[in-house]
Amino acid sequence: MSGRRIGLALFVLLTGVLVWLGIVLGLPYGRFPAEGVFVEIPPGTSVRTIAQTLQARGVIRSAVAFELLCRLRGARPQAGEYHFDRPASSFAVLHKLVVGEVAYHTVLVPEGSTMFQIAERVAQAGLVPREEFLQAASDPALIRDLAPKATNLEGFLFPAQYEFPRSVTAQEIVAAMVRRFRQVWDSIAGQPGGNPHGLTPLELVTLASLVERETGVADERGLIAGVFYNRLRKRYPLQCDPTVIYALELAGRYRGELLLRDLRFDSPYNTYRYRGLPPGPIANPGEAALRAALFPPETDYFYFVANGQGGHFFSKTLREHNANVARYRQWLAEMRQVEQESSGNRFNPKPPAEKNR
Repeated sequence: MSGRRIGLALFVLLTGVLVWLGIVLGLPYGRFPAEGVFVEIPPGTSVRTIAQTLQARGVIRSAVAFELLCRLRGARPQAGEYHFDRPASSFAVLHKLVVGEVAYHTVLVPEGSTMFQIAERVAQAGLVPREEFLQAASDPALIRDLAPKATNLEGFLFPAQYEFPRSVTAQEIVAAMVRRFRQVWDSIAGQPGGNPHGLTPLELVTLASLVERETGVADERGLIAGVFYNRLRKRYPLQCDPTVIYALELAGRYRGELLLRDLRFDSPYNTYRYRGLPPGPIANPGEAALRAALFPPETDYFYFVANGQGGHFFSKTLREHNANVARYRQWLAEMRQVEQESSGNRFNPKPPAEKNR
């Protein structure tokens, strides 16, 4: 074969290769479920293994072409977990890996969550096991300067929505939550006129956690904080039901319902048996509860009881409080009657506690 024919054959072959590369690399591709696919790239994974994994998961057409593209460009894909949910060219896939557009998992921490509830949410998100999170949250080193007597991070894991990559560690998760707490705390505590009763940060966060667990009504948080301050000043027991529930949870004895005998449970968290604040927070309060603890309004109230509408009746004297308790019991009886008449089933709601009897 003449040199001319050899050159022509090589030209045709090269042209064919370039056309093939243009198709397999340039056209969008995606053979995965409609919800997308997650691809994990561990640290130190070779380019060839990455390409083969992407092809096997239906992200790219050709592992050979993708590996060639990486080597020609000198590209170094970053380790991490990636989510692909729409067809994309190999060029776009490589760009995603090179810039490190890793997938993030959402963890929503509601206000008033305990560290045990947060641990469950973190585990459900597939990030770290429950016990690993709790082990990290049991180390108070991150708040030692702010609350030297704290025994764990309960109260300082700020409730918010977080985004974490799957490669995150338990220590990194709790650090992010504490960091967010500090940002909010600094913005509130730095305002003039705060903390008129001179409590320590740990005591303030503890009080805020009680407020958070007592009510979800925004307008009530300040009043409830005021009631607790009044009772602390008079050395009345706080008689806060959520503290008893927390004590039972710590002992593994809470079954979803607070019974009269539980109020006698011996624990420093039981504010029916022990005066003053419990030894630490019973939940992680949000900004509004922290603000209520730091800036409580002046009030003459010493008692509150559920009103059956999601809020509370407040009263200044025990006589007024007993009348409000009777109102609540009457409402509860009426609701039972309505339920029985409408469905024939026994109405048995979990009654809000009759606070500060």
